[in-house]
Amino acid sequence: MLAKTFKGLEEVLAQELIELGANDVLIERRAVSFKGDKALLYRANFCLRTALRILVPIKSEKIKAKGRKPEDQIYDIVRSIDWSRYMTVDSTFAIDTTLYSDLFHNSLFVTYRIKDAIVDYWSEKTGKRPNVNTENPDLRLNVHIGNDQLTVSLDSSGESLHKRGYRVATTEAPMSEVLAAGMLLMAGWKGQSDFYDPMCGSGTLPIEAALIARNIAPGVFRQSYAFEKWPDFDAELWSDIYNDDSREREFNHKIYGSDASFYAIQQATKNVKSAGVAKDIELKQVRMEELKLSSIRPFDHSPLVMINPPYGERLASNKDMEELYGKIGTALKHQFTGATAWIISSNAAAMKYIGLKPSKKMHLLNGELDCQFNQYELFQGKRKDNNQ
Repeated sequence: MLAKTFKGLEEVLAQELIELGANDVLIERRAVSFKGDKALLYRANFCLRTALRILVPIKSEKIKAKGRKPEDQIYDIVRSIDWSRYMTVDSTFAIDTTLYSDLFHNSLFVTYRIKDAIVDYWSEKTGKRPNVNTENPDLRLNVHIGNDQLTVSLDSSGESLHKRGYRVATTEAPMSEVLAAGMLLMAGWKGQSDFYDPMCGSGTLPIEAALIARNIAPGVFRQSYAFEKWPDFDAELWSDIYNDDSREREFNHKIYGSDASFYAIQQATKNVKSAGVAKDIELKQVRMEELKLSSIRPFDHSPLVMINPPYGERLASNKDMEELYGKIGTALKHQFTGATAWIISSNAAAMKYIGLKPSKKMHLLNGELDCQFNQYELFQGKRKDNNQ
């Protein structure tokens, strides 16, 4: 099987798979391959926080440089698959095609040839043609062509797994749930302290923090998965996995979120309630100028602080960004002593105005934006004094 993810989250995803009991775990480009049984396939969809979708390859073959046209070779390879194992002539299907190859320049044309191959397989076998349904198919296929290698996979997830199902309200450019969970896991978050997101937007980081702290499976909110329509779907096995809450745990700290926008807090409140974690999360409207630990409440433990500030990609001027990031740095330096802070941003120039030396630097993608993800240990006094 293959679990897809965002660039930079491969190692976190691999660790999640190992903890689920996967075998032969291997990190690849924006993906992790692994082996396991049907139960693991179901658990991977239900439990993984940093996976976007789980694919099951059914055919992998090289496209020869000589001989028939590459698109005709693809047609032959796809038609040779025994499609009766995965669908019936009455099943609808959809195809997602990804190209990383100089052999082809039009993914739509390749998709059409693959569709023709499947339709012709059934026409020859039954005299009938299956239909394409891009919205809600019975079988979703993923076709990946890398250089001269064609891989046809069954998509067991359907909708991307970042669509947890709890988000009922949103703000502009909300963070992906998968990215938020990945950032938290990279920071070592397991619910061991209080947590604070001072620019929480629609609440994605606080909610994902609560789900991790309580070890609630992110898939519990989903309505359906693609594998539920497969011919070999085991409803009893899936019911056992879905209803097993034995891994959930107590959380004895508190999660706080604040934002300068009253509208954002309203939206976050709706999402927090939808996710069923309202008892763990406290939200409050706080401007950056007021940002300090006591603006929420005095913390009993050194909190983990995580911030996803505006990047200035849309309207804000450089001066506005410099001022904002400077305020973040001042607040962290003077009001968050003893805490550990993590900040993600694609604005490397503005990050310098935080005025703190990061103890760790990582790189992540937020959408199409290359971002720095930096850790700051907020010591009292100078760093060298704390190293003695």
